[in-house]
Amino acid sequence: MSALLDVILPVFLVIGFGYAAARVGLMNDAAVDGIMRFAQNFAVPCLLFRSIAQLDLSAAYDIGLLISFYTGAFAGFAAGFFGSILIFRRPLPDAVAIGFACLFSNSLLLGLPITERAYGAGALAGNYAIISVHSPLLYGTGIALMEWARSRGQGLSFPALSGQVVKAIFAQPLVIGISLGFAVNFAGNPLPVPVWDAVDLMVRAAIPTALFGLGGVLLRYKPDGDRATIAMVCAVSLILHPAITYSIGRWGFGLDTASLRSAVVTAAMAPGVNAYMFAHLYGVGKRVAASSVLVATALSIGTVWMWLHILP
Repeated sequence: MSALLDVILPVFLVIGFGYAAARVGLMNDAAVDGIMRFAQNFAVPCLLFRSIAQLDLSAAYDIGLLISFYTGAFAGFAAGFFGSILIFRRPLPDAVAIGFACLFSNSLLLGLPITERAYGAGALAGNYAIISVHSPLLYGTGIALMEWARSRGQGLSFPALSGQVVKAIFAQPLVIGISLGFAVNFAGNPLPVPVWDAVDLMVRAAIPTALFGLGGVLLRYKPDGDRATIAMVCAVSLILHPAITYSIGRWGFGLDTASLRSAVVTAAMAPGVNAYMFAHLYGVGKRVAASSVLVATALSIGTVWMWLHILP
């Protein structure tokens, strides 16, 4: 019970505060969009920039950690993709969007604060290693597959498809922040102290603002129809992905305790809002993606508690 009260509940109370503020009309849709735009396009990229720029890359990038997490992630995509086609008979583009919802865990807005509250700020190196390749790799996969699904029969050349994918990936503010962080890290952190102080001011606003805004966004997502498909996404995201990550990390690679915690807690998060944004971008699978974000986020209060008890 103490894990729920001390670790999980404060995070979800901030989300609930944003949800309640939007529900009673203290924030309209434009205000919520403005908060999320600030968080996702400015404050959170600053957080990633600082974290990657100051990260000990040689210590953080454990190949076993990354393989454990991303094997679970791509297994989740395969389960969602083929389940959508073979069981629910969804069109190919819908299946890609649903698979992406199973693939893209909320590593940043939920994974970071829950890991920090559970194990301390010193336990986040593994989280940042995962996050640093999360958006480029998963967006790259999702965009490539969606463009392939949409261009079947159109004769789109491989160079043209590759150009679309690369352009879409590096237009993401999160990827820009990560890329700049690597550049500064490789250069030996040459930035002056006032610049770092300014970045720190932005960083302090990132997580609470994003969580509060996430609550406002979730108000829009009404579970409606497609219940079996939504249940599949929730099961894959909250159970299958972390179970595979835990199994490979603990018994396949023998990860140290800190790395295992980072990998499994990140894997156990609900689909992020980006899952809906991806579906909305292509206009397919939007209802399933939106409802899955809402339902899985609510259910994760219990499943995250379970995983915290399982972890050493």
